Amino acid sequence: MNLNVSDWKPFKIQRTESQSGLFEIENCKCGSAGELDDGSDINYIGAKKSDNGVMRSVSLDGNTNLVSKGHGIMFICDGEGSVGYTNYMDSDFIGSTTTSIGYDDALTETNAMFLVSVLDNEKFKYSYGRKYRKNLITAEIYLPIQHNADGSIFTDDTFKYSDKGYVPDWQFMEDYIKSLHHKPLTTKNKKETVSELNIKNWKEFKVSDIFEVKYGVNLELNACVECNADDLDAVNFVARTAENNGVSAHVVRIDDVIPQKKGLISVAGGGSVLSTFLQTEPFYSGRDLYTLDSKDNISNAAKMFIITVIEQNKYKYSYGRQANKTLPDLILKLPVDSKGKPDYDFMENYIKSLPYGDRLEG
Repeated sequence: MNLNVSDWKPFKIQRTESQSGLFEIENCKCGSAGELDDGSDINYIGAKKSDNGVMRSVSLDGNTNLVSKGHGIMFICDGEGSVGYTNYMDSDFIGSTTTSIGYDDALTETNAMFLVSVLDNEKFKYSYGRKYRKNLITAEIYLPIQHNADGSIFTDDTFKYSDKGYVPDWQFMEDYIKSLHHKPLTTKNKKETVSELNIKNWKEFKVSDIFEVKYGVNLELNACVECNADDLDAVNFVARTAENNGVSAHVVRIDDVIPQKKGLISVAGGGSVLSTFLQTEPFYSGRDLYTLDSKDNISNAAKMFIITVIEQNKYKYSYGRQANKTLPDLILKLPVDSKGKPDYDFMENYIKSLPYGDRLEG
């Protein structure tokens, strides 16, 4: 299916009593994530694009008034590095006050993927500290519209979506996403077979107890030569981004700079602070990026467990706080074996028992 954007029409993002638009938008309600108790009842969603915005899982006890309904598109209205991005929320959640959620009856999980892609192309407008929320009322995007059987433009006399009566072609968006070439990811693991996590007996460890914390090679991307990922000399360039496993580009190998080895964990010290990824290929790293090299023989699955724990601390680095000096002393609470050492076997087995955990290599 081809996209002929020349025929698309503009739609305001926010719909109000006095304005046509795509979504009825509500502000999310949690202004203090530190007051939420850890738990497994509901996801806490913050201002980040990766992991669909999930910061951690929390308890609902005393927090039901903070819940926002799912089945909507979440707008990241504030937050360094992520403002202007959107995510589709398929279930109820507790959201940071830096986010808002938009609803419409015609929205499905599939056509939402189309809308999120279009909306995310508007992110460049929200650089340099510009906020999203106060601009939602005026912001607009272009979308395909519905036509009558004779090819003329269909118009809706309720003017719900557009003051000209245009109606988004929801079915086209649905069909386009379904037409994209992809092989569905499958898993043999079932949700009901995953063990519960009993964190009461977990112990605290510093990051430096488990890993050698090192500063990256500190390259500037504009000093490198970018290339295609499949080029023979291509090396991943990992930067302070929360997207694409931290890989912001592919660059030509530099003769006198040895790439960092695969198997390291990369951590953003600035930018999208504490965005943490397992690097499964050799890579170069940009500014303010740290690497964690395990002191013990830790499998990739166990590293993914620890990465999840590390990222649960992101909320501590709001308001421009950096992780450059504090990363080695960051406290991680982890399961332990009978000797009080980190139980890497448990971590590995737990990750591999999760849905799609059986697809993880190493």
